[in-house]
Amino acid sequence: MKKNYHWWVFGVAFLTLLGAAGFRSTPAILIDPLKKEFGWGRGTIGTAVSINVLLYGFIGPFAAALQMKYGLRRITIWALSVISIGALLTTQISTTWHLYLLWGGVVGTGSGCLATVFASTVATRWFVKNRGLVIGGLTAAGASGQLIFLPVLSRLADHYGWRWVGVTIALSALAVIPFVALLLRNYPSDVGLLPYGAEHDYVLPETSDRPIRAAFSAFTAAKRSGVFWLLWGSFFVCGLSTNGLIQTHFLAAAHDHSVTATNAASYLALIGVFDVVGTIASGWLTDRIDPAKLLMVYYSFRGLSLLFLDPVLGTRGMGLVGFMVFYGLDWVATVPPTVAICVERFGVQRGPLVYGWVFAGHQTGAAVAAWGAGALRDATGSYRPSFLIAGVCCGLATFGVSRLRRSEPVMEPSR
Repeated sequence: MKKNYHWWVFGVAFLTLLGAAGFRSTPAILIDPLKKEFGWGRGTIGTAVSINVLLYGFIGPFAAALQMKYGLRRITIWALSVISIGALLTTQISTTWHLYLLWGGVVGTGSGCLATVFASTVATRWFVKNRGLVIGGLTAAGASGQLIFLPVLSRLADHYGWRWVGVTIALSALAVIPFVALLLRNYPSDVGLLPYGAEHDYVLPETSDRPIRAAFSAFTAAKRSGVFWLLWGSFFVCGLSTNGLIQTHFLAAAHDHSVTATNAASYLALIGVFDVVGTIASGWLTDRIDPAKLLMVYYSFRGLSLLFLDPVLGTRGMGLVGFMVFYGLDWVATVPPTVAICVERFGVQRGPLVYGWVFAGHQTGAAVAAWGAGALRDATGSYRPSFLIAGVCCGLATFGVSRLRRSEPVMEPSR
């Protein structure tokens, strides 16, 4: 078992992200039930989602630093516990501030420690060879898990009430904790190993004893680089065009076209299935192809697909299935090449921290879309303007990543 322990850690991380994925799929399910029970508008509910996704993003760099200081296992168990408690308390909400505090604040904080920053930290610490493939697999677990959860949670909400959604998420998060406690380790050296594929002269990067300072130090160094801002801006568009728009509002948009919630959730689950293929393939390609070129392809195709979403929603049938397959292959394929550029440009030690700040851009874009698409729908009666805006933004992201260059030196922290 020891010889293959790298892959055991990968498996536990995969299970962790999969088991905790339900909380990311819940906003789409809650919009209509909360509106029906409490009379809250989509813009109001979107505000709570925005708080959640902002915290989910901006906790990332600090979570990466805390993982360096206190260990992956301890921080992961804490995060799963916070998610579980927050999800259970959410079942008792009765006013909007309850929703903002619990779903926005508590669950957003816990979930931020299990963002793709967690995947990048595991991959960077435990793997040198096949790092892109590992990041792709772990990213697929989190992204696909939340979409695969949708049909199950949607049926629970339809047949037993939306509060059972919170209970299910809490139990799913708790169920993963024993596996994390038993198998997850902080570094390969904890079990007498080197990272997978590392040479015998590999030196473990030094860790800071001041995690908050390390997080801000990484940002201070990175913000001077144009590469950082190109990645931040492109990831802003990534979050805007996925989590904030499609994941949060697709069920409501489908309802506008007389598609039932259960059928719409099944369409989203189809995205999850093809996302596994697309993201793992993206990780494999990232190990072999210039990641900047991959990002150009991903953003351009995503933008084109979003321009056609509103028409195919009206026709349903194979057109909508085709969109889900095409869009699913590109859902989070951007993560492996983005992480690769962060590590390549800013180093093994600082790369995950910098990626945490880049991921904050992702969640800022998601927050803008979660609120903005709901507000536009309330104002115009249609999600079509939001789909078109997201498509155009993907075109701008394509141009932005085309400016990335691989030749710049690694920015390692000073000793």
